[in-house]
Amino acid sequence: MPFTASDICKIILAFFLPPLGVFLERGCGADFLINILLTILGWVPGIIHALYIILKY
Repeated sequence: MPFTASDICKIILAFFLPPLGVFLERGCGADFLINILLTILGWVPGIIHALYIILKY
């Protein structure tokens, strides 16, 4: 599966602002809200969830 330039930008954003990476991939929905909650609970779970969402879709 080749990555596009936008995928790479979203992955980089996911390391610094996980909810922004999810928002750019899926919009303002359940995945975005889950990621905000995970990021508040701990930075690493937010990053893992963001990478999962970006790489899955």
